[in-house]
Parts: sequence; C-alpha cells; structure tokens
Amino acid sequence: MICGEPNEASCEDVLAEVWLFLDNECDQQRRDAVQKHLDGCGTCLEHFGIEEHIKALLHRKCSGEHAPTELKERLRASIREAVLSQADITVERGPEGTSVEVRKKTSAE
Repeated sequence: MICGEPNEASCEDVLAEVWLFLDNECDQQRRDAVQKHLDGCGTCLEHFGIEEHIKALLHRKCSGEHAPTELKERLRASIREAVLSQADITVERGPEGTSVEVRKKTSAE
C-alpha cells in the first residue's frame, strides 16, 4: 500500500485517530480504514504499537484508582476558568427564562 492513495486513510489521519481506534470509539467503517492502513504502513504500525503499549501501561498502573474529590473539584474549576477565559458569554433573562450564549472570543477582543 502506498500512503496517501485516493480513498485510503493518510498517515496523518491514522495517527490522529490512534486513541479512538484503541478505545473502540470510531465507527466500523473508520476502524476498517485505519486497520487497512496499519496493515500496510510500517511507520504507522510502529507508532500504533507504542501508543498501544502506553495505553496498556496506563491501564495496569491506574485502573481501579479514583481521584480524590478535592482534586476533581480543582480540575473542574480550572477547566471552567480556562474555558470561560476564552469565551464571550451573554446571559439574558426574560419572561420565558434565562438563556446563555457562549461564543469563542475573537482575536480582536
């Protein structure tokens, strides 16, 4: 197989989807395309193997453990703050209730 042939998954596409493939989070058609590419591309197959080993290692070392509640709350607050700092938020209150619009800030803001 020659990478980048028409109707074939490109190396870039395959490598971008390695974790989705490993987690079975893509549809069967996409899985088949990624698998076909991996079967014919040694470079991508090698990269896939590394990612597969990392996933297995993470599973062995981290499975069954749960993050403390305080850590989860700090992470949520940090994520919320990061998202809000990059957003333009409009809150409107009216007779039908409250509506919230969130848009990504433009670079001019």
